[in-house]
Amino acid sequence: MHRISSQLNNSNTQYYLRKQEVRQAEMNRQIGSQSRIGSLRDDPIAAGHLVRYQSFASRVNQFEKNAQTLSDEFKVREGYINQNLQIMHRVRELAVSGATGTYTPEDLKNMATEVNELLKELVQNANAVGPDGNSLFAGTRTKGLAFDVSLANVPGANEALIEEVRYNGNNGVNKVEVDENAYLSVDNSGNKTFWAEKQQLMGQRDLTSWQAGEDSVISIDGVDIAVREGDNVYALAAKINDSGVAVKATIDPVTNGLNLTTTDAHQIWLEDKNGTALFDIGMIKDASQRPPYNIGTSVKTSGGSLFDAVIALRDSMLKGDHESIGGRVLGVIDEGMSNLTTRLAKIGSDYERAENNIARSKNTELNVTGMISREGDVDFTTAITDMKMLDYVNQATLSTAGKMYQSSLLDYIR
Repeated sequence: MHRISSQLNNSNTQYYLRKQEVRQAEMNRQIGSQSRIGSLRDDPIAAGHLVRYQSFASRVNQFEKNAQTLSDEFKVREGYINQNLQIMHRVRELAVSGATGTYTPEDLKNMATEVNELLKELVQNANAVGPDGNSLFAGTRTKGLAFDVSLANVPGANEALIEEVRYNGNNGVNKVEVDENAYLSVDNSGNKTFWAEKQQLMGQRDLTSWQAGEDSVISIDGVDIAVREGDNVYALAAKINDSGVAVKATIDPVTNGLNLTTTDAHQIWLEDKNGTALFDIGMIKDASQRPPYNIGTSVKTSGGSLFDAVIALRDSMLKGDHESIGGRVLGVIDEGMSNLTTRLAKIGSDYERAENNIARSKNTELNVTGMISREGDVDFTTAITDMKMLDYVNQATLSTAGKMYQSSLLDYIR
């Protein structure tokens, strides 16, 4: 019920003019921002969907970037491994030539010079740094060199040569998320890539009467294994074999000690994470020694790296030892090349998987963008039509108001 007064028409006119201006301002905002939702009350349900879609689109975009970074890293690492494989082909050619027995000791020394230079190139590639400045083959310890080199006087050489190459990285594995709760594992440990033989650790301590004195946790190649108080060596070996780690544990029938043998070519990584179980059975030194060079002094080891094989070839050539070149040395070189080929294939498959994740993320991103557009974007055709209609209504209102109030000050001058 309205109270009729002289101000009624003016008040109604002003009210509806302000209301039209608000609608025009909202339409201008939608066109300017290209979004029909300025606040949650505009469309609560669509706003809820829009927030979730935008959050998912942001995650998908990050997944794509993660996969692209991995793809680039895999390509660079693959190039270095492939180059090392080509170097090893040349090393093998020299080994086969040197094993024939047709070359003189002086010829073998000349060949050893080339082998030594190829060894330097192998070490240089193993210590390669990627475009981001991180070491490519040092596990997760990426800010330092993957391998340290020791020089020494070698019989038959006129200068100090590389005597030992020691791994300086770790066996950490990065998990990079490339989809919702889906990860790609990045294992760039140099003591796996550049290892030649299956490593074997043979404990010499009699463990017949050994029992764990307390609950502890040991780590083998990064896999934690719980040891309970009262466990004997047979229970320990069974737990190692059931852990899924690429190491097989056995009890030596002669020494009654614990033997550990890798199931593929890599260097064993032993740690006491909690307690002193491995130290107590003599497999590792005290906790002050860092793996993988913390193996107990009484433990016999076998199986070396690719660098050890090339060093053995060079030293055998300097000595003129044809028999050694054609025997164990050539066999270890072949095993090392086989492991390099396996690692190269693994990186190639990881690269393909990363590329597949990139393609999927791009496709998902397009779909999510469509959902965001459907829920939040303004329909320009409809918005412009509505804007024109509001402008027409506003002009009509102003025109009507002008006719209603045609009196002016001059009408009161007589």
